[in-house]
Amino acid sequence: MATVRMIDIAVNFTDGMFRGIYNGKQCHVSDIATVLSRAWTAGVDRIIVTGGSLEKSKEALTIAETDNFFRFCKNVDLCNKLGFVLGFFFFFFFFFFFWGTVGVHPTRCKEFEESGDPDKHFQALLLLAKEGIEKGKVVAIGECGLDYDRLQFCPAEIQKNYKQFELAHTTKLPMFLHMRAAAPDFCEIVERNSVNGCSLKTTENLDVMRDIPIERMMIETDSPYCGIKSTSAGIKFVKSIWPSKKKEKYDQECIVKDRNEPCLVRQVLEVVAGCKGINDIGQLSQTLYHNTCRVFFPQDLDSEADCLLDGHDPRL
Repeated sequence: MATVRMIDIAVNFTDGMFRGIYNGKQCHVSDIATVLSRAWTAGVDRIIVTGGSLEKSKEALTIAETDNFFRFCKNVDLCNKLGFVLGFFFFFFFFFFFWGTVGVHPTRCKEFEESGDPDKHFQALLLLAKEGIEKGKVVAIGECGLDYDRLQFCPAEIQKNYKQFELAHTTKLPMFLHMRAAAPDFCEIVERNSVNGCSLKTTENLDVMRDIPIERMMIETDSPYCGIKSTSAGIKFVKSIWPSKKKEKYDQECIVKDRNEPCLVRQVLEVVAGCKGINDIGQLSQTLYHNTCRVFFPQDLDSEADCLLDGHDPRL
């Protein structure tokens, strides 16, 4: 069976939960090195850090740039104590590769108006995206789209006014789209009815995912949110389990209960395999890895991605 290698295309590493902060309260130490260690062990070697606002996009680019450095620190405790960003700089003795996105999440689109100059705010996003492209670190525009399930954060009309397609058109980058409870308007805006992403929560979700060809599929955790729960329809296909403890009883050897993290993309892979009746999960992971490179890392199609498909581990 082929070696499992995965890319998590959506991790919200700028969220305070990865610094141990929940609802404004410090519940445990920053544990980014521990989280990355679990991800690496699970087979994740690339992560795309999600930008959800101008400031969060700047943070995502900062994190993405950390893999320009060698990480020789073998002490996880030390890496965690170095702090959130430094934990990325000095993480371990192997390479861990990060990229980022630039965009404004639909629930945060009020920041255009609140900036006092929406056009200037938009240009700041464009300049940041161009800077990230020049550095080879920004691979998509987003997370952007429509979210009518969270209108308390941003009205629908404001969300529709800032579609950010111009960013993608100017930069020639793919879009990282978000849609929740807004299908008619979303499909009208993108001018085609397509499946952008699919949860694994309900049986209906699994039916939709089952119909998507694996040659068109990528996987993500959207951590620290959207973990596969005991009530999720896809849980029956999950085989990889990590011990967990509540955040108030933090233990470095355990994942934090109800906090999703990149290592759990392995569970997403297992649900896809189970739903589609695929036994060789390693080969499935390589196909999805290649799909992801084709969209976000086309420069690697003749090197790392193809090396994976040939059965070699490019990390060794």
